Amino acid sequence: MRYKCLVLDHDDTVVNSTATIHFPSFLEFLSKIRPEAHYTLEEYFRKNFDPGIMELFTDELHFTPDELDEEYRFWQAYVKTRVPRAYQGMRDILERHRAQGGRIAVVSHSTSETIVRDYRENRLPMPDLIFGWELPMEQRKPNAWPLLQIMQRFGLEKNELLMLDDLKPGYDMARAAGVDFAAAGWANDIPEIEGFMRRNCDFYCKTVSDFDRLLQED
Repeated sequence: MRYKCLVLDHDDTVVNSTATIHFPSFLEFLSKIRPEAHYTLEEYFRKNFDPGIMELFTDELHFTPDELDEEYRFWQAYVKTRVPRAYQGMRDILERHRAQGGRIAVVSHSTSETIVRDYRENRLPMPDLIFGWELPMEQRKPNAWPLLQIMQRFGLEKNELLMLDDLKPGYDMARAAGVDFAAAGWANDIPEIEGFMRRNCDFYCKTVSDFDRLLQED
């Protein structure tokens, strides 16, 4: 086993959710409180990549604290009734890793409740640890805190973890903790995102099969 613990992002890494759930939710909420603002899916991916979703909400759209709370409630009600599909091949990868004695952790900007539901509905091996959006902001990625907690809980060194994520906050978190980072490139084909990831990450996986091959290399 190349890595004893796989640390996985959730949206657009394990499940196909931004295009099918999160972006439509964002547009519907935006039409209510910022009807003059318009975004394409590609623009939304870019904003999530850098500077991040909270920066989009606060620095660009200037959501007030009350609007942030309203957006969170709207988003949670939206995702409650919509389950994204896991990417083909992901279940096989996680089942093999678990069968070999490996650990699975999730660090995501979705809530733990949603992540558990998505894993259950897609019949994926349930993670050993989940760090979700419900954590205080200072404990969410890109802060290194979740990775440090994972290493402490499982008694692992940083070279025994691999972080898989499609966006820059995951990359920043892995770099801050000194953990190897693999970019998940299968959710979009945006040149600047792919270019950054290819230039800066330890590994770039354009497909789930690429990630599978990476884990099986000596």
